[in-house]
Amino acid sequence: MNVRNCRKCGKLFNYVTGVPICPACKDALEKKFQEVKKYVQDNRGATIPDVVENCEVDAQQVRQWVREERLEFSGEGVTGITCEKCGATIPTGRFCQKCKNEMTANLNSAIPQKPKEAPKPKKDPKDNPKMRFLQ
Repeated sequence: MNVRNCRKCGKLFNYVTGVPICPACKDALEKKFQEVKKYVQDNRGATIPDVVENCEVDAQQVRQWVREERLEFSGEGVTGITCEKCGATIPTGRFCQKCKNEMTANLNSAIPQKPKEAPKPKKDPKDNPKMRFLQ
């Protein structure tokens, strides 16, 4: 059994996996996420500072949800969320679409591809005798 202190409230809890916070704090964080998600959906032009001010949530937590691709802002709402590879402003995630495509192509080229087998020629019925012998 792995017992840890909650990172948010300090209570002891049985840690299984993921972020080391207790189930009660996880539930409270999920409720806060749903509130932020609804606010962003209702206010399309909202920015991260707007969300922080109106939903009383930490800006770092909002950025984490954006990086996890759980939350996505419209183009003008994103402030401070940039591609980790090229630095372009992105609405969600860690990488822009161009860098994702580039990394996918690089990974696909690193994996050796099996050459496609040519179709086997059909056997001539004359070569296939009808009588067979068992050994």
